[in-house]
Amino acid sequence: MDKNTQQMLNGEPYEAGTPELSKMMQKAHRICAEYNQLSDDHDPKREALLQELIPNHGDNCYLQGPIHFDYGRFTKLGKGFYANYNFTVLDVAPVTIGDNVLCGPSVTIATAMHPLMWQQRNPRTQPDGKFTTVEYAKPIVIDDNCWLASSVTVCPGVHIGAGSVIAAGAVVTHDIPANSLAAGVPAKVIRGITPADRCNHYPY
Repeated sequence: MDKNTQQMLNGEPYEAGTPELSKMMQKAHRICAEYNQLSDDHDPKREALLQELIPNHGDNCYLQGPIHFDYGRFTKLGKGFYANYNFTVLDVAPVTIGDNVLCGPSVTIATAMHPLMWQQRNPRTQPDGKFTTVEYAKPIVIDDNCWLASSVTVCPGVHIGAGSVIAAGAVVTHDIPANSLAAGVPAKVIRGITPADRCNHYPY
């Protein structure tokens, strides 16, 4: 791993278009494209591709597809993870997801950040003639037993505590405490989740 890539993972400004990062990203995009073309009926090739894309994942992970990862290798998925279709992870900084986390359709987890000033944000030409940008990122952590409903966006630097539920369409810009129900844009904690929320007709 070169210095620029380490700066990226450390949350420091880095060059997004270097040969090392471009090679890793292109590989991840190729794997995602292959994965998305396969049937979701537990094709063994899907598991092999998932292992290549996200080496650090627990048992019984299921990603419906289509999926999109910037790198994959910088994401950790706990056991029992489930993602419905259109799951997107911009893992420019580390993404750590605990056990038994469920994601509805079109969930986005984005660690990537860009400068607010256009003078720093606009692409510029490298000596080899290719374009690059200066970017930075903040890691995301989602603890065990969380549920992210449809079209949730988790923004850079967020930590979602264990057992929390994020309502459909929410944009999570700040940390969410454990066992919380959060909703809105930006997401706010509505209340805690308590034993009173138990569905009594369930057999457990």
